[in-house]
Amino acid sequence: MYIQLNSQIICYEKTGEGAPVILIHGNKGDHHTFDELAETMSREHTVYAMDSRGYGESATPKEYHYADMANDVINLINALDIEKPYLVGFSDGGIIALLVAIKASDLLSGIVCCGANLNPAGIHHRDLREMKKEYKKTNDPKTLMMLVEPDITPSDLQAISVPALIIAGDDDCIKEKETKKIAANIREAKLLILEGENHFSYIVGTDKLYRYIRGFLG
Repeated sequence: MYIQLNSQIICYEKTGEGAPVILIHGNKGDHHTFDELAETMSREHTVYAMDSRGYGESATPKEYHYADMANDVINLINALDIEKPYLVGFSDGGIIALLVAIKASDLLSGIVCCGANLNPAGIHHRDLREMKKEYKKTNDPKTLMMLVEPDITPSDLQAISVPALIIAGDDDCIKEKETKKIAANIREAKLLILEGENHFSYIVGTDKLYRYIRGFLG
């Protein structure tokens, strides 16, 4: 399905019935990242799996900024009249979930952030180096966004007034101290570091994440 939100066309899929959940994918992905998760989750929830602007079948913007993507989520909630959804964001989607909750906690029931960072310094140096090499070869604006954004402060996080579940793998490309910092600065946050998991292993091509978040979701 497609919806025009101001000047931005967003593609999304809606499945299932129950308490609403919006799934937000990571950089270079699209809503199909969550196919397995959405299938399982839709047995108990109404699931909205969206393509962020410039990804999948959503329209391509002139520039890429996390704040604009967060506004797209807010606009989607309002346009579809989604009642107090949970946000489940992976990687860039986790950043977007944080930004939505900072700006509009009143619209949400809670957020799940998987592998999110507050700024590029929260990414391990080895992974940042690879991203810089990739950008040098491709000039991909989506990669550039990860190299220069976001810029979220601990005090920004304190504006979040809904429950939050902050997750990362113990072999994640996000520094563990970054994940802990996010959780420590949100009043109603729980921290979960997954043993034996990397940035992608519990998300892509699996519904494994649901066993960790099912009890959190209303």
